[in-house]
Amino acid sequence: MRIGELAQRAGTTTRALRFYESQGLLGARRSSNGYREYSEDDLRLVSEILSLQAIGLSLEDTRPFVECLRAGHPAGDSCAPSIEVYQRKLAEVDALLDRLAVVRGELLTKLAGAIARHPGTCGVE
Repeated sequence: MRIGELAQRAGTTTRALRFYESQGLLGARRSSNGYREYSEDDLRLVSEILSLQAIGLSLEDTRPFVECLRAGHPAGDSCAPSIEVYQRKLAEVDALLDRLAVVRGELLTKLAGAIARHPGTCGVE
């Protein structure tokens, strides 16, 4: 399939596909007329990249998953480096949730203090 068809089937743009190719995540074969040619395996790689980015992984984070698929594994997360990415990203999310819990607590404290003072109209709109 050509780049336009791959983009349409994957739900992305030809520009994104060219970028993935420039980053070494996608490899196109060239037909005799110079057009990029892609296979169903390439569609699977692009779908993996897009699904991982949709859950917050960076393009670089997707590399181990792509390499795992290219190695012939049935899923991009069948390899240890992919599991490590999941673990690292989960730790990052947990740290963010911890920080958000602190911020939420501080906001609740400030709100409770403000309400306790029974603010009237202060003339500011």
